[in-house]
Amino acid sequence: MPKKTALITGAARGIGYGIAKQLASDGFNIGIFDIIEEAAVSDSVAELEKLGAEVMYFQGNLAKKDDCTEFINAAVQRFGEINVMVNNAGVAPKVRADMLETTEESLDFVFGINIKGTFFMAQAAANQMIKQGKGGIMVNTSSMSAYTTSTNRPEYCISKAGVSMITQLFADRLAEYGINVYEVRPGVIKTDMTSVVTEKYDKMIADGVFPIKRWGFPEDIAKAVSAFASGAFSYSTGEVINVDGGFHIQRM
Repeated sequence: MPKKTALITGAARGIGYGIAKQLASDGFNIGIFDIIEEAAVSDSVAELEKLGAEVMYFQGNLAKKDDCTEFINAAVQRFGEINVMVNNAGVAPKVRADMLETTEESLDFVFGINIKGTFFMAQAAANQMIKQGKGGIMVNTSSMSAYTTSTNRPEYCISKAGVSMITQLFADRLAEYGINVYEVRPGVIKTDMTSVVTEKYDKMIADGVFPIKRWGFPEDIAKAVSAFASGAFSYSTGEVINVDGGFHIQRM
């Protein structure tokens, strides 16, 4: 029986690479979409291949719709079909600034990748899965910022709320084709993106803001994606799993 294929955006490092390693271990072939040059991630690709996966790396810009389409087409040419689409790639603003000073440039940058890019990659993958006629699974990575305000990075919060709605919309539209769509909502995860605020989050964890008193790791997100990708939740779609140490719990 041929191996299934999972495509993952933003998988050259961080959470995305953690997901790629987990799905490779689960027996999937892996297609990676990232903006980083392939030569810079050759060691990471080799690690995935050691796990038994055939790996395709595609360098592209998620903010460009044509790149999304080309990635899906390249994956189909390489693997024959796609079974799982993980829309994981996302960016934070280059500079954290009070929302009363947020620039148009920053808004366009974050929205272009987190909302526009996620939408058009999901659209391209969905149309391919419909064409295949075998169903499929899509998982979108949002954030606890989808419902938690950070007034020094409003563009990020709004974009992640947008990803949550993208999940609901595609779950609704694709159910008739047997394509289930899910959302993983990370909390504070140890990656390059959070390294600039390590001291802040260390203190929040120490102060008990998170019921589970530790940082999250890419592996924590990867396990949740793996569960969805396994097909174990065949009668669920549009579901959200919070991987945030319990942060979402409203406490007195």
